[in-house]
Amino acid sequence: MAAKVKLATTPEQSSALLDTLKRTNEICNWISGEAWKAQAFQAFAIQKLVYHPAKETSGLTSQILIRAISKVADAYKLDKKVERTFRPTGSIAYDDRILRWHVEQGFVSIWSTAGRLRIPFVGGARQLEQLRTRKGESDLMLRDGVFYLVATCDVEAEPIAVPTEFLGVDLGVCNIAFDSDGKPYSGAEVKSVRHGRGASSGRMGPTSPPHTSIRPGMSPRTLAARG
Repeated sequence: MAAKVKLATTPEQSSALLDTLKRTNEICNWISGEAWKAQAFQAFAIQKLVYHPAKETSGLTSQILIRAISKVADAYKLDKKVERTFRPTGSIAYDDRILRWHVEQGFVSIWSTAGRLRIPFVGGARQLEQLRTRKGESDLMLRDGVFYLVATCDVEAEPIAVPTEFLGVDLGVCNIAFDSDGKPYSGAEVKSVRHGRGASSGRMGPTSPPHTSIRPGMSPRTLAARG
């Protein structure tokens, strides 16, 4: 299960996170191009191919690069027939080395291209409770100009209730049904409402609009007299 919370960023923090998304997805596209040329699609093979050149030129932290390599490898798992490309503001994954959750205090410490940022987050009571069981990676995403973090949570599923009693129902003709406790369901209340409405319709009688016979060639004076 995933818990999604909104980051309450300042304009400067939003700018830093946006730059982080763009530069990470830019390196993802470069990694994808190198993997495509070498036809190397497994994460380990891609890392061996691109890690050191990317580390020297990108300015990104090692953990971001490892996450970028994993993102490219996962994309090629879906389709190896075409070179994979990534949107400039596509979501990126963070692990605990580059993202620290302070759930009780209501903020995160997240790595960006501008350095570490301390950003408050807001969410519903259910999401905040789920964060207590957070584990693994979290995704940073941008939607309609707002940044969110989506955290993977290990929430135990509610146990399935096991019934201890059963009720059988037998459909009838004179009565609608009988249950296994012997209680009949006649539908008398439904029938009384139906009969009452039918009687009301009968008392009101049919209505029809007044009918005027009009023949071709009638003069306006004749039509006015009939009206």
